[in-house]
Amino acid sequence: MVRNPIRRAQLIAPFGVGAMMVVKNGTSLISGGLDHWYKYEDGKNTRAIDQDEFRVEEWRLQRLLNVDHFRLPPDYRDRDVDEKVPNKYLQVPFLRFPQWHFCPGCKRLYQLPLTIREKPKCPACEENKKKRFLTQVPFVAMCHQGHIQDFPWTEWVHRSVTPSCTGRMRIIATGGASLSAQIVKCECGMERSLAQITTEGTLHEKLDNDGRPYMCQGKRPWLGTEDGSSCGASLRGSLRSASNLYYADVRSAIYLPRGNNEVPAELVTLLEEPPLSSAINLLSGLSQEIEPYMLRKIYSPQLQSYTNAQVKGAIQIVTLNSTGGTDLSDTERNTDETEETLFRREEFEVLRKPRNEETLVIKESPINHYAFSLDKYFSRINLISKLKETRVLAGFTRILPENSLSTEDRKALLRSNLPSSKQDNWLPAYVVYGEGIFLEFNEKWLQIWEVRRDVSERVYPLIEQYRQLVQNNKVRQKSLGARFVLLHTFAHLLINRLTFECGYGAAALRERLYISDKRDAPMAGLLIYTAAGDSEGTMGGLVRIGQPGKLEPILKQALLDAHWCSADPVCMETGLHNRRGTDFYNLAACHNCALIPETACEEFNRFLDRALVIGKVGHRELGYFDINIHARDRNTNDLLT
Repeated sequence: MVRNPIRRAQLIAPFGVGAMMVVKNGTSLISGGLDHWYKYEDGKNTRAIDQDEFRVEEWRLQRLLNVDHFRLPPDYRDRDVDEKVPNKYLQVPFLRFPQWHFCPGCKRLYQLPLTIREKPKCPACEENKKKRFLTQVPFVAMCHQGHIQDFPWTEWVHRSVTPSCTGRMRIIATGGASLSAQIVKCECGMERSLAQITTEGTLHEKLDNDGRPYMCQGKRPWLGTEDGSSCGASLRGSLRSASNLYYADVRSAIYLPRGNNEVPAELVTLLEEPPLSSAINLLSGLSQEIEPYMLRKIYSPQLQSYTNAQVKGAIQIVTLNSTGGTDLSDTERNTDETEETLFRREEFEVLRKPRNEETLVIKESPINHYAFSLDKYFSRINLISKLKETRVLAGFTRILPENSLSTEDRKALLRSNLPSSKQDNWLPAYVVYGEGIFLEFNEKWLQIWEVRRDVSERVYPLIEQYRQLVQNNKVRQKSLGARFVLLHTFAHLLINRLTFECGYGAAALRERLYISDKRDAPMAGLLIYTAAGDSEGTMGGLVRIGQPGKLEPILKQALLDAHWCSADPVCMETGLHNRRGTDFYNLAACHNCALIPETACEEFNRFLDRALVIGKVGHRELGYFDINIHARDRNTNDLLT
């Protein structure tokens, strides 16, 4: 099998553990579990692996996900690299999946091992002195618990959970474009089409005379085993190229430097990174108090500019996983808020204030320096010229991006066995740097707007549908209301406009929402940022475009673009009366106006409505932004009044 390169960031998403990909020779592979990372493939290389080189610290995510640390995916270093360079020849394993193959010539089905490397030939054709290579079948089966397996060909064609027939099967295409044109035939004479195998419940139907349904076998081929486990969930057939086959559960955090008046944030950051972090972890494992002299004995050059008191304070911050100077007051901590909201609140409080740290540079841009009365709609605009984001693969789902699986259940999908020690309790991560614009909405005007009757009536159908989705475990619980839909939609409109103004591609920009409707501690913040693994993360375009005199025209044009969609009046009206698809996620939003690449959106392009931003024809007062503009005066300078 050809060895194929893959970017390290892609091993977090979209090709993380349990995901499928097709390499350049056409072979379909599934990404191996974490148990097989950082190991030499053939066992011939006996050189020790320095895992600390890949170690990443993100104290808030470590606390949230209950892990000891994170690790970067290994990069491959071949023989051309200097022999003194450590961690050579490390690879991330992939396995051949699906295991069932068919011959394009004789159409016979064969099942092969997960670990086969060579391009397999058809045995039947070889007997007839013909050379034909086998091709993997285009179908698999999966369940909402995250399991995936080969399509049950034998059970399907014989309509039995425990078929006794072992005859050779064939898959024959009759020429149609639908699945019903794909016929599976067995030598015993049984045959059946693949019609409706992707419909929920089709594989779950009663298959034999005893009335037993065919259930999920709990198989996890990405862990290198063909064994199953007790699952019992309903199976669903799928094309192996389907987009709902894998949803990476990626958790991210903007790094918040820890420090206070006595302890510099740079010192804390230094202690969080190897080699100092490795020494601290080693000493912590010995259950003894760490004194500054222990570190100075080996790492005196790095620590010589800091006093013993500063080093001791930094050690306490790191080992106790405390927040240093970013602790929130009791008022700001709402115990009745979700864990994710509390996590975002820490960032929200930091991003509101100027800061000049090694990994976080925030400059306040006074709101009264902006024209067009922006202070009515926004209370704060900060320009972030440098930020650090850590993205962690915390598991995955199948069929739906959100379900009832807990964080621990999703983490368990990444390994064969639970971590046996603290040092083995890690998750893969990737670190990127970028810049951004932070906008905080005017809370006074926002609270007046969101309690209006027309606003509540507009968003009510979306909220009701959302409650049904929560009951069906299709989305996570969140505080969805007019405030959320407004900020989310405005973020999309602004991203779409920024792609024309600052040179970034839409997929290079991201949104990060800070929303809470708690009256004693409300949040209404929005971060538009770029954090990419290449040069697009540091071009400086967002910070420059966010300056007074440059941001106002962009905001104007973004709102003007949203005023009329090329799909109107269908786009503005259809969402209320004719629900699009099986899940009613949006009101006035479509690909022509408010949707963006899903990598840039936190909510999979759901919960959007332009009407809450700019109103609708005949009722412009509905929108948060007071806009009264007609076709004849589109170039007016007083769009915001």
